[in-house]
Amino acid sequence: MPSLISPNPSPIFIPKPNDRLRPTPTTRKPQHETLLDDSSPDNPDLGPFLLKMARDAVASGENPTRALDYAIRASKSLERCPGPGVELAMSLHVVAAIYCSLARLEDAVPVLERSIEVVLGLGIGSDSERALARFSGFMQLGDTYSMMGQLEQAISCYGSGLMVQIEALGESDPRLAETYRYLAEAHMQAMQFEEAEKFCKKTLEIHKEHSAPASLEEAADRRLMALICEAKGDREAALEYLVLASMVMIANGQDNEVATIDVSIGNIYLSLCRFDEAVFAYQKALTVLKSTRGENHPSVASIFVRLADLYYRTGKSRESKSYCENALRIYTKPLAGVTSEEIASGLTEISAIYEAVSEPEEALKLLKKAVKLLEENPAHRGTIAGLEAQMGVMFYMVGRFSEAQYAFESAIAKIRASGERKSAFFGIVLNQMGLACVQLYKINEATGLFEEARQILEQECGSCHLDTLGVYSNLAATYDAMGRVEDAIEILEYILKVREEQLGTANPDVDDEKKRLTQLLREVGRSRNKKGKSLENLLGFNSIRRKKEQTKRRSGFSFKT
Repeated sequence: MPSLISPNPSPIFIPKPNDRLRPTPTTRKPQHETLLDDSSPDNPDLGPFLLKMARDAVASGENPTRALDYAIRASKSLERCPGPGVELAMSLHVVAAIYCSLARLEDAVPVLERSIEVVLGLGIGSDSERALARFSGFMQLGDTYSMMGQLEQAISCYGSGLMVQIEALGESDPRLAETYRYLAEAHMQAMQFEEAEKFCKKTLEIHKEHSAPASLEEAADRRLMALICEAKGDREAALEYLVLASMVMIANGQDNEVATIDVSIGNIYLSLCRFDEAVFAYQKALTVLKSTRGENHPSVASIFVRLADLYYRTGKSRESKSYCENALRIYTKPLAGVTSEEIASGLTEISAIYEAVSEPEEALKLLKKAVKLLEENPAHRGTIAGLEAQMGVMFYMVGRFSEAQYAFESAIAKIRASGERKSAFFGIVLNQMGLACVQLYKINEATGLFEEARQILEQECGSCHLDTLGVYSNLAATYDAMGRVEDAIEILEYILKVREEQLGTANPDVDDEKKRLTQLLREVGRSRNKKGKSLENLLGFNSIRRKKEQTKRRSGFSFKT
């Protein structure tokens, strides 16, 4: 966590007994026994002592349950003492940290909220102590929300922490750089790239003013800026930031970091279709990582995956599959200490390549393994939702519509639980589940999903965005099937107007929409018949295979990673 005033919390003062009341050596008990045996919860010495015991237990790696007991008892004792001070907030911070270590994230949130309330109500203690306690509370709460996958709440807490820090230190203090970085990374995870870029620029400005030239911290922030630029589509700028970061790492003798940056440089060359330069960057990194980390390290496997992607793109399927197999050999027998998140990420990337080479069953197997590796940690709820949505799309493409619906339902439940239900991604998943329901003849359920997707995408993307228009088209089709022809006509007229403005009247998509609208108008003008159409005619095709392809075309969406 970024520091506000000092790297360490304020020391805890434990008052010493009065010398005049000190018992003789034959009758004196050790202080910890005296305090722990004291039956009075109002003893002012008890809370600070229990807090110290809790910290010592955490530092020594003892049973966390015992440390939690000490911390909870400390906070209760400090709460009872008149005029609870900064120590109470700090004891609550310790309680929350232990909850997090026990994966009890939901229990940590109210504790941290209470710690912030305590500090706000303080009228004692120095300004710096109160500021440090508030800052620590906001940042720890932000970290907890981030681990829960609730990025909007995390960003809000980090922003509050930054305001406290600016108020205490001013706007140009070098200690703000780390908090700016937290916010940049959080906005990056939330795919809010403009905000991420703004905060990352703040860190670079602070480095320019306060840090020594070519510092490792500045190199790290340049790499983050490269990620942001790449996400925004500005690959040339991303390449420039990476080259500058690489030069700093070379000057500091950081060979492994240089190799990692070379991988990122190769990725950008690959996205720019500069394949020879990408191969050179990957092979350069591969040589270093094999020699420094070993041939079975997951970083080596990740380069194999990138080479597999490169050779797939250049039409060399045999070489691509060979690199995938080399990577899988490493991921299926991981070295000690390799995290499940790292393995799951690699399996997901290989899955995408198998999907691209038309081997969906192999791709699905790898995604299932990735989900299994991540499902025990609630911090990965959002990642699992994305993987399940991807599985739903693949099930849909191979005609396994019931399994597709189940995968989408699970993904949607996780997104709702994480509080990210207003994102464009959520709207896309709702649309895809609606398409699966259409194939299962669940027309009413599909309509509800399309309507919810429309509301979200209108807000997040606008009513003229391609994704929103795709949902409009699907919704018009379901309204038509339900007999709500006037509603379907109204939507199709809007789609046709927008597509003609965007694509011109001769575009095939415009022609398709025009034919659909003409048919509906003809039917309405002939009989005003509100009778619903059968699902076999819903999308204008008879065979299931062709109907599936038409549904995919109309949606205009792709979950391919």
